[in-house]
Amino acid sequence: MNETISTVGKVVIFKGTKIRKTIHEDEWWFSVVDVVQALTDSLNANDYWYKMKIRVKDEDGFELSTICRQLRLEAPDGKMRETDCANTEGIFRIIQSIPSPKAEPFKRWLAKVGYERIQEIEDPELATKRTRALYKAKGYDEAWIEKRMRGIAVRERLTDEWQKRGIKGQNEYSILTAEISKAAFGMTPSEYKDLKGLDRQNLRDHMDDLELIFSVLGEVSTTEVAVNTDAQGFDKNKTAAVKGGSVAGDARKHLEAESGRPVSTSENYLDAPQKVKRLKSKR
Repeated sequence: MNETISTVGKVVIFKGTKIRKTIHEDEWWFSVVDVVQALTDSLNANDYWYKMKIRVKDEDGFELSTICRQLRLEAPDGKMRETDCANTEGIFRIIQSIPSPKAEPFKRWLAKVGYERIQEIEDPELATKRTRALYKAKGYDEAWIEKRMRGIAVRERLTDEWQKRGIKGQNEYSILTAEISKAAFGMTPSEYKDLKGLDRQNLRDHMDDLELIFSVLGEVSTTEVAVNTDAQGFDKNKTAAVKGGSVAGDARKHLEAESGRPVSTSENYLDAPQKVKRLKSKR
């Protein structure tokens, strides 16, 4: 990978500028205004993008908006907002309309991303291996990585079931996830992030072993309830989410009573290598 570009979770760092990305229809989509900001140093990337669409339409007769999708990405204030996004092919087209010598390394990186994504679609195990390698490089130990990977698989199965059962849009997914979390931990994901002092970071990447275990229990239980009751539609799946989360919540409360300490804590993995070192020193 070019030394000017690195990838951290759902963000690409290009020469110090964060470019948000998300998976949509089995491929990466990137925030257009973030790419514009990275390649132009514009003081107002939104305004630059707006004027660029007008210029390209006037000069080439092409509507750049036709290659974009409004996808929900996390904004600087932590809220999920609809943002103009384009896939690898679309970003290449947009970059062609940006007169900038900075574009070449980003083009090469995008080509690599596109190739890797094609590989992962053909062989999903590659995506798992790359995720494991990323966590290991960040300093997480093997036991934690195993639980995290299991949690990702459980989450994917749950969202697949939700899709089959009529759950639509990111908003409904977020509401159901919040119901599981409230029942399992007594707080929503956003409240949980506040407890840990997180902003844009992935909450589960900053959970310890027990927190991950109860997260998985809540979601796998929700899946089982939804399947066995054949929950269809939002309301019935919301009921299933509460019931599934409560299975984890009851188990958590029992453990807390027996152990004398809370499962949910303000500790996190913001500094993974030091966290692992501290854990090992206690053994």
